[in-house]
Amino acid sequence: MLEEPGMALAYAVLIAGVCQLLFQLPFLARIHALPRPKWSPKHEGVRRTVRLMLPAIFGSSVAQINVLLGGIIASMLGVGSISYLYFSDRLMEFPLGLFGIALATVTLPYLSRLWANGSRDEFSRTLDWSMKLAMLIAVPAAVGLLVLAEPLITTIFYRGEFDEHAVKMTAMALQAYAIGLVGFSFVKILAPAFFSREDTRTPVRIALVALAVNLVLSVASAWYLTRIGFIGTHVGLALATSVAALLNAGLLYRGLRRDGVLVHSPGWTSLLIQLLLANVALWAILRFLHKSLSWWLSVGLTDRAIWLGLTVLAGATGYFLVLFALGLRPSNLKLKH
Repeated sequence: MLEEPGMALAYAVLIAGVCQLLFQLPFLARIHALPRPKWSPKHEGVRRTVRLMLPAIFGSSVAQINVLLGGIIASMLGVGSISYLYFSDRLMEFPLGLFGIALATVTLPYLSRLWANGSRDEFSRTLDWSMKLAMLIAVPAAVGLLVLAEPLITTIFYRGEFDEHAVKMTAMALQAYAIGLVGFSFVKILAPAFFSREDTRTPVRIALVALAVNLVLSVASAWYLTRIGFIGTHVGLALATSVAALLNAGLLYRGLRRDGVLVHSPGWTSLLIQLLLANVALWAILRFLHKSLSWWLSVGLTDRAIWLGLTVLAGATGYFLVLFALGLRPSNLKLKH
């Protein structure tokens, strides 16, 4: 109905955001927690919040900045590179937003309260518990994106101008992003451990290091892959972003361990072994059910969606059954106070 149909998407996002905000107001009023806005920029609490918030925004958003940086460099490469990175990033962000960011949102206020109350041991246990949950979800999600990149891209995007070549190029970028999914998830969990202690400078310093590494790797890979005539030059940009995320997570982890804030609970060795075997089983199931790209391109959307859904369901069932057979129980993952 609009002269520029793409604007409908922008308007929809704006309207949906307003609806999401307004939807919460009756429930806040019911528990007598409805805020009454009051303009007081000189209030010490407001000033303190701003001082802590500004560096925290940068420290927790370095992954998005790196993706944006990759897009800028991609604009200098072949036609379609920006789109390949954008579409693959959307799929990588799905499990991250569904679980990683949700977990971080829940744990941040809890960690802040524990640190303010001096409950250092429980703070460490909560952080350790969050990392275990992230591993249980992020690793199989990464395996799924690596194996099912082409089926996912084909099912969701293959139509119109999005042809077979676009499917292959986007799938390659998605696989590169999937390598860093664990890093992306851990950043969302480990950075709040600094923010809850009102330490916003350390994540910013680490984020700057990750940003610099991403820039160097992106430029170097783009130059090298272009020089050798590799058709998927944009893949180097996605891989650089993943390496930067893993580095960011690793440096945050090292800082928490060095400060004695994070002390791991017993059972990590057995959990890692269980995870390894379960993800090998997941990979084997997905590879067994995986059909060739030509099959995905030749059948209709309904057949694609059904087979993809069955494949994901079979893989998830196999993954959790192997974990169960190896002795992992939901009670093992409960947060012990």
